[in-house]
Amino acid sequence: MVFADLFFLYIFVPACLFFYFIGRNIKYKNAVLIVFSLVFYAWGEPTVVFLLILSTIVNWLLGLAIDKHRKDKLGKIAVAGSLVYSLGMLTVFKYLGFIVENLNFILPVDIPVPHITLPIGISFYTFQIISYILDCYWDQVKVQKSYFKFLLYVSLFPQLIAGPIVRYSVIEKEIDNRRTTISDLSEGACRFMIGLGKKVILANNLWTIVETFFEQDISGLSVFATWYTVIAYSMYVYFDFSGYSDMAIGLGRIFGFHFDENFTHPFICRNIAEFWQRWHISLGSFFRDYLLYVPIFGKRRVYLNLFLVWFSTGLWHGASWNFILWGLYFGVFILIEQLLGKKRMKAIPTVVTHIYSKLVVIVGFGIFYFEDFGQLGNFFKNLVGANGNALTDTVAVTSLVNNCFLMIAAVAACMPVGSLLNRFFEKRSSTIAVGQALKVVYCLGLLAVCTLILVDATSNPFLYFRF
Repeated sequence: MVFADLFFLYIFVPACLFFYFIGRNIKYKNAVLIVFSLVFYAWGEPTVVFLLILSTIVNWLLGLAIDKHRKDKLGKIAVAGSLVYSLGMLTVFKYLGFIVENLNFILPVDIPVPHITLPIGISFYTFQIISYILDCYWDQVKVQKSYFKFLLYVSLFPQLIAGPIVRYSVIEKEIDNRRTTISDLSEGACRFMIGLGKKVILANNLWTIVETFFEQDISGLSVFATWYTVIAYSMYVYFDFSGYSDMAIGLGRIFGFHFDENFTHPFICRNIAEFWQRWHISLGSFFRDYLLYVPIFGKRRVYLNLFLVWFSTGLWHGASWNFILWGLYFGVFILIEQLLGKKRMKAIPTVVTHIYSKLVVIVGFGIFYFEDFGQLGNFFKNLVGANGNALTDTVAVTSLVNNCFLMIAAVAACMPVGSLLNRFFEKRSSTIAVGQALKVVYCLGLLAVCTLILVDATSNPFLYFRF
């Protein structure tokens, strides 16, 4: 089941809200969320819900063992067992085919390549479980004694299949003690509608541009067409994924949960380090907290840890070498910026840093897109006309003209326009009510437009369902 679907919008969510709010007891509310979350997850693939449940049972029991044996070897064994199980399941379902393909290429063997369907959301809930286990072992959170509360944490449907990766510490208290205010309902609903608009109005239409030019042999594309399409693709990924995060955060707030932000206008960054402080924040903070400072051979090794972080960041996104290259590509620029130091980076003119960061990010999304290295090579050549391609072409120019309003709206939506408007209205007490009214009208308008678009839509999968 996906958020950008009329059934979800007008049947599933209203039914969930009805059953959730007719009861006042927190145990009842949690039970409603568990049932609806499992139904949501099992909607398209009923069997994968058993994999989710098995993972929660195993790790809940290991969490209890960690709590009981924190100071002895059994506690360490429980942590190791959880990591082996969770990462092992992720490896089997996500990376086994990739590993076998590379073994066949490197070694003189011909192992049959398994074709295993990737359970949706396994990367997200696996990392949530790992963060819980390690935080329990480090005594940063209390072990959850109730299995059903732990199941609620892992399976909560707003963020289950495409994030953000919610730390247990973020909602630990809200599992047992939360309430939904009028402000929560209003702000949560508006946040959801804004995310829906990002997906349905912006991301889906940007994808049609990408399909037109990149879903083919690109060796003949002009320089202009290549840059135009990769810019559209960069914004597509942002609106698709940040749109889902907005919807998840909005839904969570309606139910009384306050998830951390996952995106904070990453395209306004002035360097690559800042970009990753603003992009997919929950994943970046996960690797920072659980891998960047992990001692290797007895102590932290700066460059090796940095390599592991960015190798893992790339690999997390998919079982393909282009994702690993994409992660290491950003890692190289992070390393360069670290070696230059903050003072030297600040001394560079702002215009230059903005141009530099956008070029690096946009080219990076080209690496992210092309899994075929032949196509990726053509992409790099096309950027500078090394294929002997034309500088521009009529088809690409016509496409830009036809989609000029879409591109302008997309660029504007990458900026913190909403935050600036909120500050403007909040500064004057007389305009606060006007600002709130305009926000409600705007959000309802987004819902109406998205509904009309979805009437004729057949499928609206989110890109990060793949991961």
